[in-house]
Amino acid sequence: MTIEHKRILLIDDSTIVLRVVQLILSRGPYEILLAGDGQEGVERALAERPDLILMDCMMPRMDGIEALRQLRVNPVTRLIPVIMVTTLGGLESMERGFEAGCSDYVTKPIEATLLLAKVRDHLGL
Repeated sequence: MTIEHKRILLIDDSTIVLRVVQLILSRGPYEILLAGDGQEGVERALAERPDLILMDCMMPRMDGIEALRQLRVNPVTRLIPVIMVTTLGGLESMERGFEAGCSDYVTKPIEATLLLAKVRDHLGL
């Protein structure tokens, strides 16, 4: 029996964060897709239709909140779970994320066990 690889889109402008998250997810049955900002992330999500999106808030060209809003109004991407992964840990920032439609919220520095648990939960693993 083969394990189905779930597709996860990582959207962050920091190559270090992208590498760290890839490392955290490397032992799971995941195909990792990358995007360097919100605009590229929305485009990749529309083209690739991932099973889950992990996205930063503060990015150039289009921030994570605006990208999330665009994902939520598009019928192709509106149901894809989105976990915000950001340094913005204050209550106001978290409220903005959930109001825009995020499914969950993780703050940086990333705690690997917590991130993995949330990823598995949202993918139904």
